[in-house]
Amino acid sequence: MINKKVNSVKEALQGIEDDMTIMLGGFGLCGIPENSIAELVKKGTKNLTCISNNAGVDDFGLGLLLQQKQIKKMISSYVGENAEFERQMLSGELDVELIPQGTLAERCRAAQAGIPAFFTPAGFGTEVAIGKETREFNGKMHVMEHAFKADFAIVKAWKGDEAGNLIFKGTARNFNPSMCGAGKITIAEVEELLPAGSLDPNEIHIPGILVSRIFQGEKYEKRIEQRTVRKIF
Repeated sequence: MINKKVNSVKEALQGIEDDMTIMLGGFGLCGIPENSIAELVKKGTKNLTCISNNAGVDDFGLGLLLQQKQIKKMISSYVGENAEFERQMLSGELDVELIPQGTLAERCRAAQAGIPAFFTPAGFGTEVAIGKETREFNGKMHVMEHAFKADFAIVKAWKGDEAGNLIFKGTARNFNPSMCGAGKITIAEVEELLPAGSLDPNEIHIPGILVSRIFQGEKYEKRIEQRTVRKIF
């Protein structure tokens, strides 16, 4: 069985260079590859195009890369929690492509499946459709969207084995599974890394064939963007 394990996040991120396009899993701060983002900050890799549901917050997640001006373009759906993102976008320092969330997910999944393009009704008649081919299906207009082209996809899972099989936990599953195999190289960081064959095949969410490198992360903060609690009387 092929062993996908690498010994460190530094080894996992080998080959990531300036001007590359990178997918990063997560929804808000849930299920983000914390170790990999921190290493990208440390590496100082710049002029990145990042594909992610959101841009993190000012001092965590992709917000750390924005602080260091390492991202030149963000392709996202929701970006409302990051003041630095807003500042850079409004000042023209950051190129931004906002995409309907379902379209973002499907463009990832299409890349994973080797499908070059697809039609969706989302965005027709809006700025999202400008310059894109449109076509009518069953009396409804659709917009053609292309699959993403990414150099690397970086995801975070709960458990994995050395063969690259992955299990996600709860809502941390989000965009991570659809990004596996959607880049030329897929890197998975996991909370618990087990020997190959240790996972129950019936519980595996992503097979190892879609993962290129896997390593065990550490010191996960798992921050919550907004915590709302009820007063106890």
